[in-house]
Amino acid sequence: MTTTARETTRTSENSTSSTGTTASSGTSLRRFVALARAETLQFRRNKTLLVNATLIPIGFGLAMFFILSGDDAQSKVEAAATALEYFLLFALMFVQFYTVLSMVTTRRDEGVLKRLRTGEARDAEILGASSFPGAVLTIVFTVLMSVLLMVFGAPGPVNVLPLIVAVLLGLAVTSGLALVTSGFTKNPEAAQITSMPVMLLMFATMGNFRQLYPEGVDEVLARTPFALIFDLAQYGWAGSTTVGRMDGVAALSSGEVLAETWPMMLILLAWAAVCVWAGARYIRWDVRR
Repeated sequence: MTTTARETTRTSENSTSSTGTTASSGTSLRRFVALARAETLQFRRNKTLLVNATLIPIGFGLAMFFILSGDDAQSKVEAAATALEYFLLFALMFVQFYTVLSMVTTRRDEGVLKRLRTGEARDAEILGASSFPGAVLTIVFTVLMSVLLMVFGAPGPVNVLPLIVAVLLGLAVTSGLALVTSGFTKNPEAAQITSMPVMLLMFATMGNFRQLYPEGVDEVLARTPFALIFDLAQYGWAGSTTVGRMDGVAALSSGEVLAETWPMMLILLAWAAVCVWAGARYIRWDVRR
């Protein structure tokens, strides 16, 4: 009888523990959804952010495609890959990086972050919700941009996996860098200045600029996060990069692209992990004194 009672008690405790874990997980998800909904509402109310996020990435990308594309299929492939690179540049810059930087800095100065942190919400839920609107919009716009390029005559991607990895890890990198930058930003107005180093790095690591650097410099820059993002996107769409095409390197097949890019994906994954950790570590939750 005693043994049976102990087993019954142990079973009851395990059941209670499992139920508590499930309830905690459900509560965490509900908190995140509520925070993400609130951040999305604030995002929609900011007309400047909406215009920058909507018109600049797709508009500039399509303009580059029409300028560079010719009548033959190969020129359309190369034009589409370059257009996608410019699209990602402005999408990650304005839709994600600057949006997260501006919103987090504003929330901090208004005391919102501090109040949220004193409640039940965890740090990861608060920061994740801040990154949510721009991330969703970037993913949707990437799909839309890809469809538009094919509608206007560009052949489809050679291998879509590097492109997907570039977008998802690119969002993690830019979100983390936005949080780090916010930690050194005194107020929302100062974000226009403190954002410049990251934006300049984005431009400097584009394929069109990297071909102008000495070989040793290009090899170093090719391992930086944004260069990896741009190269992965170009490999995914065209089977080659801007620098490779300038050097006369032939486009790779789908299997060859995967074999060529998997080390790049791992390096970018490491960069994303470092940027997210640094963002959570160096963000300021209260007004700078």
